[in-house]
Amino acid sequence: MTQQKQIDGKQVAEHNDRDKGVWIVVHGHVYDVTDFLDEHPGGAEIILRYAGMDATEEYEPIHPPDAIKDNLDPSKHIGQLIPNSLPKPQAASPAPPPASISVPQKTTSATGEPVAEEYVKPPLEEILSLHDFEAVARRTMSRRGWNYYSSGADDEITMRENHNAYHRLWFRPRILRNVGVVDFSTEILGYKSSMPVYITATALGKLGHPEGEVCLTRAAAEHNIIQMIPTLASCSFDEMVDAASPGQIQFMQLYVNSDRSRTNKIILHAKERGVKALFITVDAPQLGRREKDMRTKFEGTASAQQATGKDNFRRDQGAARAISSFIDPSLNWTDLGELMEAAKGMKVILKGVQCWEDAVRAAEAGCDGVVLSNHGGRQLDFAPSPLAILPSVVSALQSRGFMSRHPSQPKFEIFVDGGVRRATDVLKAVALGATAVGIGRPMIYAMSTYGQEGVSKALQILKDEFEMNMRLLGAPTMADVVPSMVDTSALHAPSGEVTMYDENCESAI
Repeated sequence: MTQQKQIDGKQVAEHNDRDKGVWIVVHGHVYDVTDFLDEHPGGAEIILRYAGMDATEEYEPIHPPDAIKDNLDPSKHIGQLIPNSLPKPQAASPAPPPASISVPQKTTSATGEPVAEEYVKPPLEEILSLHDFEAVARRTMSRRGWNYYSSGADDEITMRENHNAYHRLWFRPRILRNVGVVDFSTEILGYKSSMPVYITATALGKLGHPEGEVCLTRAAAEHNIIQMIPTLASCSFDEMVDAASPGQIQFMQLYVNSDRSRTNKIILHAKERGVKALFITVDAPQLGRREKDMRTKFEGTASAQQATGKDNFRRDQGAARAISSFIDPSLNWTDLGELMEAAKGMKVILKGVQCWEDAVRAAEAGCDGVVLSNHGGRQLDFAPSPLAILPSVVSALQSRGFMSRHPSQPKFEIFVDGGVRRATDVLKAVALGATAVGIGRPMIYAMSTYGQEGVSKALQILKDEFEMNMRLLGAPTMADVVPSMVDTSALHAPSGEVTMYDENCESAI
């Protein structure tokens, strides 16, 4: 193995602008990123802020470990930093605030509001619902992490409606059925799962917890449910696959790259590592305007180099835009055949379908299923709740012969995600024809607040809720959760004002 060149930190510090060249340190390695500045998806500003410095803390939460090696020519790897040789940055004197703005004594909450000194994160055993994890996350996460995870598009109407729609479905419980033993296990795309729930793909896990998405992988194994690996994870794909237990089922979510050779490489690697299904995201030709996220991505003073006018940059794009500029906005139905051919051997599902016409077209194209999803309310505000369109999608597919409850027929499967917080939400979706439901934010909040143990507790809460609610509903198995058990007459009624985002157990946690 070739001995790496040792680089003194003083030499690194001298390379701190475009004219001198821009070097940064990531995980103890020195890279020349001068030629990469204008290609960086997040803009040059963020790199220039760390020119001549150690950028690991900024890099770690929003990039897989090998991202810098994959995107830079090997010749740009200058060498290894001599430990402790970087000059310490001088602390800048904070600018006095405007006279009209009061300065909070402490602003460690995710919202930036003053936090009472006496708030202490409750022990995990006091967490009783998925709402509780969100309430604790709001108080304990960094502002940057909270704003990224919790943000929705524009006025966040769709994000709230995703959950509120579940409030407008009422059960029609059956009595005097033998529910001494209830079984909420199921199959998802032919693979066994302990409940009709999977952990859906969410990006940038290390904004919430230093171990990132591997916490989700391990907790999923513990509870025998499926994890969908995100394209934009903080952990690398291989780290998540390596963290899986023997025989553990994993799916993969895919954003299609404008460079199709990269997309095909990702698909091939996923097949080689044993991923069973590919969920192609189709609702994000451009990332939505998520204003909370946009307010926190580029804080602080940028490199002085920007003041010269040599660098065109935007401060208001947010973390989502910074990591997603590679997504191909020209992706269309004619491309689907090529992607399905590349994924041959894996199930292929379109994630982000928002009307029955597109669900039918996906079935006609040979897909194995769809996810009714509006990206957790993060894309088009006033897109419909997945639950609200589920009945029309099921009806359209059944009338065309793509769905049947008969076990001998091939099964086109429908999934929904967005707004699910209770096992009762899942049961409503299953009763209306969904195979399973993807849960994203609650798992991330559980991970951010209590790590892997938090995710495991969240999944156990759901299992306990399933057992109780299936008994009360009169459904001993998931096959007994049928359309006649829910009343949909109020599904399209106007939404109420009170939401879980306003009232999620604040007084208790």
